[in-house]
Amino acid sequence: MRAMTIFDILMLYGWNIDHYVSSIHGFTFSKRAIPLCKFFSFLNYFAPQSSAWLRVFISLDRYLSLSRLHRTWFGKSKNILIIIACIMIILLLLNFHIFIVVCYYKPNGTISIGSWAYVFYPTWDYVNLAVYNCAPFILMVTFNTGVIYHLIRLRKTSTIQNSRIQHRSISITLVITTSLFLIMTIPATVGYAFFSTASSTILHLLDAFLYIYHVLSFPLYMITFDEFRRDFFAMITCKTNNQRGATQIQTVTVPNTLNTKP
Repeated sequence: MRAMTIFDILMLYGWNIDHYVSSIHGFTFSKRAIPLCKFFSFLNYFAPQSSAWLRVFISLDRYLSLSRLHRTWFGKSKNILIIIACIMIILLLLNFHIFIVVCYYKPNGTISIGSWAYVFYPTWDYVNLAVYNCAPFILMVTFNTGVIYHLIRLRKTSTIQNSRIQHRSISITLVITTSLFLIMTIPATVGYAFFSTASSTILHLLDAFLYIYHVLSFPLYMITFDEFRRDFFAMITCKTNNQRGATQIQTVTVPNTLNTKP
């Protein structure tokens, strides 16, 4: 989930920041320089796709852990990092052509955010609709339905009732995140893919809902997901304890160092 949170934050520095500076300052970073144009164009697709597929992986991991009732191959930290790396590499290769064919100088010296090789917009928006919305949503619904089914079935057994698994919080989190993903992200992607000539105000409004969904992910998990909240506070507590431990070591070793001097 930490990796997913990072990509949710990175998303805010793509089209979102361009919308802001365009309306307030009258320019966009994408048209300031070719490297910026290529980077923002890549980030606008890579970050949301990565976030969506990490959500799919979380749903799959939750489904396997509940359906098998023992630690699966996905539960090991090393394997989790391998899977995350594979997701990143696949999506990087999928979008890497953006660095090659997208953004170029027009004859009049201005920067075009399109491609000199093919019609990038809305062609890649169609691809993004499938990779970022349709496929992840179908998989999340499938896995989350399985999770809720196993939670309902296993909740009736004494073993699960006496365990620390928070059935209600997990179910609520999965239902809310999947529903919000459908409601808040698909309209913007569909709008830019099929209705790119519509009012820019409407498109920017739909885009705002998309970014709000990713911004709300962290507080939503903190409020509804006990395991995420516990891990987050444990991470902060561990860091604080390490700092205190380092301070205590320094206070102990300093007198010893002073005593060795003649």
